[in-house]
Amino acid sequence: MKTPIIFSLLAFVWLFSGCAQQEPARTTASSGQQTLTAQQTQNLNRTNLLDALPKTDEEWKKILTSEQYYVLREKGTERAFSGPLNNNKQKGIYSCAACGNPMFSSDTKFDSGTGWPSFFKPLNSAAVLEEPDTSDGMLRTEVLCARCGGHLGHVFDDGPKPTGLRYCLNSVALKFTKN
Repeated sequence: MKTPIIFSLLAFVWLFSGCAQQEPARTTASSGQQTLTAQQTQNLNRTNLLDALPKTDEEWKKILTSEQYYVLREKGTERAFSGPLNNNKQKGIYSCAACGNPMFSSDTKFDSGTGWPSFFKPLNSAAVLEEPDTSDGMLRTEVLCARCGGHLGHVFDDGPKPTGLRYCLNSVALKFTKN
């Protein structure tokens, strides 16, 4: 009688001790690739944007404005409808404000009505990382720059076709370059 109970307890402890040690997996964006012009491809290939960009907090504070530092390095959020890129209708590329990593195209930008720039897919799926975010008592998916690790915003599954995704990003975390 004692053997099955002991065996069950050991199996239970073994099972849950393994689960407790797992970390959330970092994944790249699953929304697909944007077709690039030959010039855009050449520009993107000038530097290896997948190389990590390690900097200390002091280095980031010298490079970024206080608002950019708050959003990109401390995972803050700017006030809705306060960012200059929310209503931007120009054609171009949206890059990480911290490291210049090109991430989104104006061709995939749409008005979500949320007060933050929204896109339905990244320019290149390797440009952003997605991680589980359970802060503030919610379960969301955080979007990070794959190069410098800067916090950009979150991705939700209530976007338009063809992906059904809404990358809801902080305007201050982005730098816009006109085509």
